[in-house]
Amino acid sequence: MDYIQKGTKAFHKANWALFLAGFITFANLYVSQPLLPTFAKEFHVSPAVASLTLSVTTFALSISMIIVSSLSEAWGRKSLMTISIFAASIITLALAFSPNFETILVLRVIQGVVFAGLPAIAMAYLGEEMDPSSLGIAMGLYISGNSVGGLSGRVIIGTLTDLYNWQVGMIVLGVISLMISVIFIWMLPNSRHFTARPLQIKSLATSLLQHLKDLSMLCLFGIGFVLMGSFVTLYNYIGFKLMAPPYNLSATIVGWIFVIYLVGTFSSAWFGSLTDQYGRQKMLLLSIAIMFVGAILTLNGLLTLKILGITIFTFGFFAAHSIASGWVSKRATHDKAQASSLYLFFYYFGSSVGGTVGGVFWMHYGWVGVIAMIAVFLVVACLLSFLLKVIIAKQQRIAAGH
Repeated sequence: MDYIQKGTKAFHKANWALFLAGFITFANLYVSQPLLPTFAKEFHVSPAVASLTLSVTTFALSISMIIVSSLSEAWGRKSLMTISIFAASIITLALAFSPNFETILVLRVIQGVVFAGLPAIAMAYLGEEMDPSSLGIAMGLYISGNSVGGLSGRVIIGTLTDLYNWQVGMIVLGVISLMISVIFIWMLPNSRHFTARPLQIKSLATSLLQHLKDLSMLCLFGIGFVLMGSFVTLYNYIGFKLMAPPYNLSATIVGWIFVIYLVGTFSSAWFGSLTDQYGRQKMLLLSIAIMFVGAILTLNGLLTLKILGITIFTFGFFAAHSIASGWVSKRATHDKAQASSLYLFFYYFGSSVGGTVGGVFWMHYGWVGVIAMIAVFLVVACLLSFLLKVIIAKQQRIAAGH
């Protein structure tokens, strides 16, 4: 019953499988983001309304994860993750045949529900199966798959929208996702440290409340909320900024800007390993500071500096998310999938709130308003990080006293 250790065959198979699963999930989750200007124009809706194609999905995802992660305690990890990625792929194909904007929103809500079968469960799988000394790098590699998927989905849909239309882009992405789903089933090792138990709603609700009563966990949940709210807001409205004068960039070029996500692939894995060496709190604060510098730099009118700012911001975000999500798995003493799902509930709820509210700031105050909102969110993240340090120190003193 050995745990999976870095450098072994099982480690490589598990991480490649979850890397690909993260790829599928986030390629399809964020597929509508580069299409927001296209949807606003084609369906005659405002930028804030167009952003609902992402916000309703992340909101449905945030709610569903709490339920699905609880189901996984009874039904198992791999089976639910498999159902999730197959169903998400099929719905992406269905989106290509949507007759109107309302149908797109309905399908995106359903897709948000089925997406729930991967993120929290994948994090719990890693927390259960990985050797503690290998968890930081394993979590970082999984987050890397998320960033590559988010990048690839946006590039594919942006390019194919310019060459053909957004419907063709959805079909291509859906087919690719189905093919990768088959590879996932073959590669992921079965759980060895998971023990199924009967689904007991009362005990699960009690466990949920225990997580919410832990102030250190609440701080981590809050950090996830503001980090993701900041990140989605920036990427939701940068397309509107760059496709308007004086830049007048095409959908293809805006889609390729998401290649910047590759720095997130690097930073999540790198900072994930650095936390094992230098400590989580220091590296988290450094990551947030990097995000802040990047956000401020995007205020510069020069396109190259604006892109550099987005790059720095993205680097810091994926590093911070990797640290915070891994911290949740480490601090959870029971029901790790449920703890992870709570973190991701706040994380994606932040996406829904930030992504939509950011549209109001964009419409009334332009890009300066968007960055001002992001700056406030990042200040809150810093304050929560300091509070987290104080709470953990107090909990350790109490434990030592006993």
